[in-house]
Amino acid sequence: MSSVFSKIICGDIPCYKIAEDEKHFAFLDINPLAMGHTLVIPKKEVDYIFDLDDEDTIALQLFAKKVAKAIKKACPCVKVGSFTLGLDVPHAHIHLIPLQSDTIVSFGSEGHLSPTKDEMKEVARCIAEQIG
Repeated sequence: MSSVFSKIICGDIPCYKIAEDEKHFAFLDINPLAMGHTLVIPKKEVDYIFDLDDEDTIALQLFAKKVAKAIKKACPCVKVGSFTLGLDVPHAHIHLIPLQSDTIVSFGSEGHLSPTKDEMKEVARCIAEQIG
């Protein structure tokens, strides 16, 4: 059974795509903690990020770094935080979140934004333009 992320990769579920290469895909989180909150995933469906082999782990982190630099340029923030939780979707992923301070980030039900489709399209476009 394919995860929701695999369905996003193959286009069965729409998303606000930021970037992709042969092995990775980045798209906006539809329930963001900040504008520009992006998910970075391997195209290969692996449930647990630490089950990726070393080469795939390194490649995923390097792709995430490239996306994080684009987020930093496109979204006003102090830093881009990188978070790995792995419990909400059975597909390895990294959350990249523009941060305004070093306060604790809560992934609970509170604090999520409700941007419009137009706002999501615009932030996705701005970040994608910064990918080098």
